[in-house]
Amino acid sequence: MSMSKGSNTQVPTTALRVELGWRSGPGVPDADASALLLVSGKVRSDGDFVFYNQPAHSSGAVRHEGKRDVGGRVTDTLLVDLGRVEPAIETVILAASSDGGSFGQVPDLYIEVRDAARDTVVARFDNPGATVETAFVLGEFYRRQGAWKFRAVGQGYGSGLEGLATDYGISVDEPQHTPPPAPPAPVSPPAPPVRPAPAATTPPPAPPAPPAAPPSATPPAAAPVRLTKVTLTKAAPSVSLTKQGGTTGAMRVNLNWQVRKQFSGWARKLGRPAAMHDDLDLDLCCLYELSDGSKGVVQALGNAFGALHQPPFIHLDGDDRTGAVATGENLTISLDHQRYFRRILVFVTIYEGARSFADLHATVTLQPQYGAPVDFSLDECTVPSTVCALALITNTGNDLVVQREARYLVPERGVSPQRTIDHAYGWGMNWTPGRK
Repeated sequence: MSMSKGSNTQVPTTALRVELGWRSGPGVPDADASALLLVSGKVRSDGDFVFYNQPAHSSGAVRHEGKRDVGGRVTDTLLVDLGRVEPAIETVILAASSDGGSFGQVPDLYIEVRDAARDTVVARFDNPGATVETAFVLGEFYRRQGAWKFRAVGQGYGSGLEGLATDYGISVDEPQHTPPPAPPAPVSPPAPPVRPAPAATTPPPAPPAPPAAPPSATPPAAAPVRLTKVTLTKAAPSVSLTKQGGTTGAMRVNLNWQVRKQFSGWARKLGRPAAMHDDLDLDLCCLYELSDGSKGVVQALGNAFGALHQPPFIHLDGDDRTGAVATGENLTISLDHQRYFRRILVFVTIYEGARSFADLHATVTLQPQYGAPVDFSLDECTVPSTVCALALITNTGNDLVVQREARYLVPERGVSPQRTIDHAYGWGMNWTPGRK
């Protein structure tokens, strides 16, 4: 159902997939979908804001599912389960923000609402008439007489995601600026010489401690929302975690994927469809080299899940088969122990369910506990690859650098994916067969 600006339609009280879409190309800015859950036109707290840095609402009703790029058509998706929205919430705002330009430079912009279970279109709003805006409220779900409706809004902002968020009551972390140097203190004339006092045999008594301040009845305010992010591309493939302030705490590395069930490029050449099945099992892994020269692998194969509070200070959370953003495959790296790291190579292998990464769209996100998230998508796979190098994290001694690899490798006959990636990056380990 295509809608005009200001029109509305009733939607089912169920799980709905909200897709922000546009056509990519040279000079086209990136865009991001977000949602705000409102009571009387405002959020109750910063937790009611769902976006790339805060991908799930505490109620489970709204979740940011991430991006994919298929043939130049880019989508960023939210899952909104209206049946799980808390009774106090009256409105769910569906917004978009641009990164690197205005929405007037984003062709074929639309928002589409689909029934998640049936995969049918419930509502669609095309081309909100964007020009210089850098943020948009494209639509909203709102309650009406015990049911939910969707309205096509099309309200633009020239102040980006920050302006849109603060308009609805979000506290946004301001960028830090270096204060100007303080003026030099006035020079005082030298003090007259004094005779040294005789050494005391007993130290003077300490001054009494000030009375303790009464406990505050108001809890400390939560940290404001950080809107910064880093997206790695071929043109800008690396970032310094040190400069981003993300060198302490735990860093989660997440891999999520979506299967495109169609003929892949290399399988088409062979005259058969790619073998992508519902039992697709990808494994997120990493090779590590520590500062003392020790090397190893963290992976589900062989139950080599690692450890977070002892070497190698890297832990694989589990073995996921869904590819969902909220779960997916996750590695956790303790940046509190970064002095022990020399290099870490994050890679992914196909354990079963496919012969290649063709027809598979995957996104990698590195989320430091105290820094901006770093994300990137994998390019389309055009070779029969079963192992892909994702990112190389290198400790240079005074910097921690993340390098986007996105490199598909094709193992030789009889050679494991792990041995293939080891050889490509010169790790020099000995490998033996393993199983889950």
